[in-house]
Amino acid sequence: MSAGDAGSGNAGRTAIDWAAVRARLDAVQAAGERAWTPGAAETGRILRARALALAAEPGAAPNLDQSIEVVEFLLAHERYAVASAFVREVYPLENFTPLPCTPAFLLGIVNLRGEIVSVVDVRKFFDLPQTGLQDLNKLIVLDSGNMVFGILADGILGMRRIALADIQPSLPTLTGIRADYLQGVTAERVVVLDAEKLLADRKLIVEEQVAG
Repeated sequence: MSAGDAGSGNAGRTAIDWAAVRARLDAVQAAGERAWTPGAAETGRILRARALALAAEPGAAPNLDQSIEVVEFLLAHERYAVASAFVREVYPLENFTPLPCTPAFLLGIVNLRGEIVSVVDVRKFFDLPQTGLQDLNKLIVLDSGNMVFGILADGILGMRRIALADIQPSLPTLTGIRADYLQGVTAERVVVLDAEKLLADRKLIVEEQVAG
């Protein structure tokens, strides 16, 4: 190739405008990002679709406001339950001391690691028939923060949830003030105690029942 040819070739070439190329690349990248970013309307549609999908998912968590968790226990072949929120502990019945001059349902006291706790027989408190053999070896300690006492049980059946709709408001065999301390009975004949009302009753304090 002659010098003339080289010169004419160089003269025909156009200088690359690198600033224009970079601007074009930036514009293409921005357009691609806009294509993957939904607008406000599209974002709302996606969120609504997700909400409907979640609502339709099976196995959703149950409404805990419509049920209570209870500790279920056995007493003379009858099943009882009390809300677990008021159960502090379950303790073997030891160091039991009967006390005179107390109502029949207040059997005495126990020394629970240095704490004196009243012992209540709920069957006598609710005037229920005293049928069946009893092996009272468990103490369910109820605690509201202001009051503590124990109720007797033959055995602990475990913890479970009971739907509020499954609890009948009262027992037809009970009348008078005792019925006010029951939440009711289930179709399975589980007697559900109202622990909150029991723990608000000062008559269940042994010290206040002892004759002066």
